[in-house]
Amino acid sequence: MTDTRGFSIEPYSFEPYQPEEGEEYMNPRQEEHFRQILLAWKRSLIEEVDRTVHHMQDEATNFPDPNDRATQESEFSLELRTRDRERKLIKKIDEALKRLDEHEYGYCESCGVEIGIRRLEARPTATLCIDCKTLEEIREKQLG
Repeated sequence: MTDTRGFSIEPYSFEPYQPEEGEEYMNPRQEEHFRQILLAWKRSLIEEVDRTVHHMQDEATNFPDPNDRATQESEFSLELRTRDRERKLIKKIDEALKRLDEHEYGYCESCGVEIGIRRLEARPTATLCIDCKTLEEIREKQLG
């Protein structure tokens, strides 16, 4: 899938992990699976940042018409906000890679239980199990 400029917007693709019967949670094979997912995702985000920089340099024009100038500034502003979110995501990916190196990846930071393979495949930067995440969201909603 591509955006209007022809850039890929799919962060990464991978084969779902197929655990073997009786396999220990977060064994070296699983850690490597998630390391590859995280590294591919990070690489994709960095490439997108590079493309945005080049796009903005190539497309930067001083339009005489104020409406055209405003449209371009609005587009650039949206791109920069998106890249800022991606920069924050790269930081989370780096933190997840650090947890992998320390063999702490895949365990809930709040209660210590296994987060689960499928949840981590859906959200590789997850730090909370589904129960703790649900409680956190309820608390946030109550606090407004």
